[in-house]
Amino acid sequence: MTLNLYCFGESGSAYKCALALTLADMDWAPVFVDFFNGEARSAAFKAINPMGEVPVLVDGETVLTQSGVILDYISSKSGKLGGRSAAERREVLRWLFWDNHKLSTQIGTTRFLANFLPEEKRPAGVIPFQQGRLKAAYTVLNDHLANRNWIAGAAVTIADLSCCGYLYYPEPFGFDRKDWPHIDAWLDRISALPGWKAPYDLMPGSPADRA
Repeated sequence: MTLNLYCFGESGSAYKCALALTLADMDWAPVFVDFFNGEARSAAFKAINPMGEVPVLVDGETVLTQSGVILDYISSKSGKLGGRSAAERREVLRWLFWDNHKLSTQIGTTRFLANFLPEEKRPAGVIPFQQGRLKAAYTVLNDHLANRNWIAGAAVTIADLSCCGYLYYPEPFGFDRKDWPHIDAWLDRISALPGWKAPYDLMPGSPADRA
């Protein structure tokens, strides 16, 4: 059975899940959500996800929201991209929670404000404040990757896919790979995996479509 991922190209949270589905060799199809024209706030979409957010993964009668939950489901169902022991699984979860709290949420907000919100509507001082918080997060991740290839364990896991999601986007939000050499090398390792694709190649929808 084909799994359906409700997504749109600009969503870093959806990209994490699309990438996990692809690297786990699962049969899946993207379902485009026209976020920028309000579809995620429509009654029809909220019947699928009352939170009004993507991603949403539909696998038969199973409907899942929130990228961390979806990533865990993909790993559990496929038997891939998870920790190889109970200790590694806890480490995977630790980094999933860290990413959602310290990294992806901050990047998502900063990137949206800097690129997708009209300049006259951007709250003064918020972007530099967010970038300061993100610098601390990049430091944690860069230091963690100094002597290892992957975030948790000896192979790529959903922890890597969660943390990398927003870092492949081309829109500027204050992250320059050359400033973070261990993150840069890690992103190269992920993009060298068979089946990897950049966000706008893996999911429908991009800023170019709305230009």
